[in-house]
Amino acid sequence: MKKWRKIAAAVLAAAMLCSSVACSSAPQKLEDSLVTNDFVSSEILVENSSAPQLSSELEEVSSAMNSSVSEKAVTESSQTESTVETSKPELVEGTVSSPSYNAPATTTPVVQEQEMRAVWVPYLSLDMTKEADKSYAAFQRKFNDIIAKAKNSGANTLVVHVRSHGDAYYPSNYYPWTHFLSGTQGVGPGYDPLAYMVSATHQAGMKFHAWFNPLRIKAGNYPPVVASNSPYNQWKNDPVKSNWTFTKDGAIYMNPGYSQVRDYIVNGIKEVVQKYDVDGVQFDDYFYPFNVNSADVTLDKAAYQQSGSTLSIGAWRTQNINSLVAAVYKMVKETKPNVVFGISPQGNIANDLNAGADVYTWCSKPGYIDYICPQIYWTYDHPTAPFETLAKKWKSLVTADHVKIYIGLALYKAGTNSSGWEKADNIIARQIQTARSLDCDGFMLYSWAYLDHPQTAKEMANVKKLLNG
Repeated sequence: MKKWRKIAAAVLAAAMLCSSVACSSAPQKLEDSLVTNDFVSSEILVENSSAPQLSSELEEVSSAMNSSVSEKAVTESSQTESTVETSKPELVEGTVSSPSYNAPATTTPVVQEQEMRAVWVPYLSLDMTKEADKSYAAFQRKFNDIIAKAKNSGANTLVVHVRSHGDAYYPSNYYPWTHFLSGTQGVGPGYDPLAYMVSATHQAGMKFHAWFNPLRIKAGNYPPVVASNSPYNQWKNDPVKSNWTFTKDGAIYMNPGYSQVRDYIVNGIKEVVQKYDVDGVQFDDYFYPFNVNSADVTLDKAAYQQSGSTLSIGAWRTQNINSLVAAVYKMVKETKPNVVFGISPQGNIANDLNAGADVYTWCSKPGYIDYICPQIYWTYDHPTAPFETLAKKWKSLVTADHVKIYIGLALYKAGTNSSGWEKADNIIARQIQTARSLDCDGFMLYSWAYLDHPQTAKEMANVKKLLNG
């Protein structure tokens, strides 16, 4: 039956005219309210009127993704960045057996849920820098509140930022401590936040997915100062490694054009999968911060030339992301086979492809992901990106038997006077029902900050009624 549903969905998708996705005046995500990006906003680029097919070059990407390349370094162009010397206070591991403060729930076993009901918890929701009390107890109280509100909303999974800016919410051998805990990147809080978050989430009977931004090191004022033990500062003065990062519009990114950098990213995720009892690993929609097909962007020109690749620059960049994704998937399955790896790309497929996110391959071929969660952040009557049309389109892409599809929903837009969200107070609940009718496997809400917010009160009342009965 599931096979016939997939065939029917594919036929329906082929018959549809895919509307182009234009800009809208929708509000930014809370996570991005202080950090803008000139390319990867989910509502910037215009999607083609029909789904593009993989070119012969991208077919070559898939077949060549595991091939090794010879990479020689060249000297980075002069660039200055303020640094901070890291202090390493003695680490006090968090007591994770039983939350002492404001316990979120009686301990219950984690069970496999038929429907994913997840909530994203971005880095700003974990920010301790503005708190007068930055103690372990205060962090416990903050995260227990996150758990309690998510569980009350009907959620069964938290997708929590553990690396947002080349940093870590745990003691890492690869990345400095996040500045969102102590106020200074590289300075630890004296406890292990991730250990507590995973344990407390499981005690509440929920699952925990660790959310990583794989390439971003600095954007805007986050962090204010890059730590001395950041990969960026460790590599920039090394003649062999100086091009392992690049800077675009003041933001710093890891360069996935080098296999060594991809290995570094994979190992930084592996330490989390090995050490912590996470249920999943997730990438979001941030890959290349520019159009991969632009030959005018020369930030990674040295890596491209050194690779010896015969692919076009765009196909080569896409290969780099595919190689990274496949390597993470392979590592996860070899380390803990029951842990899942998923990606939450933009709902606009053209934007994804232009960022190097080859969603067609990920959804149709084994060895890349366990789930896809497109961020379909528009209403039913959006003039160029109607929700149901895009949901059907994405559903039709998922042809690999093992890949599940969840739908990312824009709770942060509910209750606003923007692009049709003002017309009803049950849009999110209806979108959940649409996802179910399409035989999707669940949904994820962006974000936790809007579960209990005056702006979204009416919408959330309808969501809770649907989920909790």
